[in-house]
Amino acid sequence: MKSTYSVKKIGTGILAFSFVLLTGAVGMSTQAQYGQTRDDRYYENQRRDRDWNNNQRRRDRRRGGRDNNDGYSDLGGSFQLRQTALNAGANEGIKEGRKDRSRGERFDFTDESAFQKATKDYSSRLGNRDIYQRYFREAFESGYRDGYSGY
Repeated sequence: MKSTYSVKKIGTGILAFSFVLLTGAVGMSTQAQYGQTRDDRYYENQRRDRDWNNNQRRRDRRRGGRDNNDGYSDLGGSFQLRQTALNAGANEGIKEGRKDRSRGERFDFTDESAFQKATKDYSSRLGNRDIYQRYFREAFESGYRDGYSGY
């Protein structure tokens, strides 16, 4: 009787051990099939987002400003100066881009007098004229692209 009990115990142990091996093998084959676990994909996406943000900040610094989450550099100056320059530059850029597209002219925003002067809607009350012109030109370029593209 004792030997039957021992055999059952050994058999149960072997069965449990084979079950553990089998579930481990299935888990490994699933991971091999799909390449990454959900945690791996999560951390990979986190790394990719962090790298993209760091690269965006580097590009903004090269352009002379900080990241501002609106696509334009932060070059200093008052809020009113920045907004006025961005609005005026974008509006003029869109207008000139649409005009060039309708005339069949090549894409070139640098030959526009509004881009070269960059003083539309500028007032000395706003602040530094050079900063205004840099904001204006940045927005003009973006607006020109949109206008020329038909947006």
